Amino acid sequence: MFFVWSLILVFTVFAVLVLYFALAPRIGSNPSGDRLQRIQALPNYDKGKLHNAVATNMDMPMSTMAGVLWEFMKGAEGREPKQTLPTVPFDRAAWDTVPSTSFATCWFGHSSLLIKIGGITFLVDPVFGKRASTFSFAGPERFNYEQHMTVAMLPMVDVVLLSHDHYDHLDHETIVQLKDKPFIAPMGVGAHLEQWGIPAAAITEKVWWEGTEHKGVHLTLVPSRHFSGRGMTNRFSTLWGAWAMEANGKKIYFGADSGYSPTFKEVGERFGPFDLALLECGAYDRRWPDIHMMPEETAQAAVDVQARVLMPIHWAKFSLGMHSWKEPIERLTKRAEVLGVPLLTPRIGRTVVDADRSTSERWWAGLE
Repeated sequence: MFFVWSLILVFTVFAVLVLYFALAPRIGSNPSGDRLQRIQALPNYDKGKLHNAVATNMDMPMSTMAGVLWEFMKGAEGREPKQTLPTVPFDRAAWDTVPSTSFATCWFGHSSLLIKIGGITFLVDPVFGKRASTFSFAGPERFNYEQHMTVAMLPMVDVVLLSHDHYDHLDHETIVQLKDKPFIAPMGVGAHLEQWGIPAAAITEKVWWEGTEHKGVHLTLVPSRHFSGRGMTNRFSTLWGAWAMEANGKKIYFGADSGYSPTFKEVGERFGPFDLALLECGAYDRRWPDIHMMPEETAQAAVDVQARVLMPIHWAKFSLGMHSWKEPIERLTKRAEVLGVPLLTPRIGRTVVDADRSTSERWWAGLE
């Protein structure tokens, strides 16, 4: 009888999960119709899925996956800060007065930030919800901040710029509050946006090495070494990437998520040097080295893309790896010094104009 009840329980849990992934709004949708045909015509599409520009090992034995899940569930000392992280209240007046001849950034933790270039304000990978998770009630929860950014606190946003569809970069709760904005995203991500009420006419989707222009700002989607997917069976169904941005002689590289790759050098040769590179620094692990960089690789990637200044992102908001919350910045700081890479480390929420390194702080020092 115990065996029978166990089977019933397993079947019930499975059925609930299938229904959840089919019906929950935060999951999004899969590309279909003309959008799917465009994806299937891409040179990196093969055998029913999209592939990275370089060979990328995504294999993980079931035993390893189970071990990783257990480690995430039980937690560990240091993965989340014990104290509330210090932030700077967003200064809208300062943001609005940044001239078109300069550029500015304001980081809100992880990979969410504002970028102003050529007088145009881009809201990049906004995740203002409580969790970066498939579920609204469980999964990685944001760290405690003195002040979390909200859509209501934003300045006038000209464009929402997206890198890929993972939950820590594409947040249903945030996107539905931005329905009146134009969106620029990698091919296929528009399927999620349309599912959430964004008009098709407001969505621009691009493929690798393809450019677009918005009011004098030129953007090019370049390959990153990562993957996509929000559901149980749609991994590699939408494109992922990074963005090279240029206006009025200023250049910014938003690297999004990526394992270390020779593409960094190609980007540097084709579009560099960059006045500022925003590169991931966090959520790495020896068990998935191809899709997230180690901090030392982040410093090297900055050299490869020919960055005049490196600002690390993808850290200090969610615990998505097994390392302590501030290990990424500590390791990166050491390696950047060796390689001679100038670092920009502003406090969360601070507006920084022209990558002014005098705004840098070791704000994490002394926190546990």
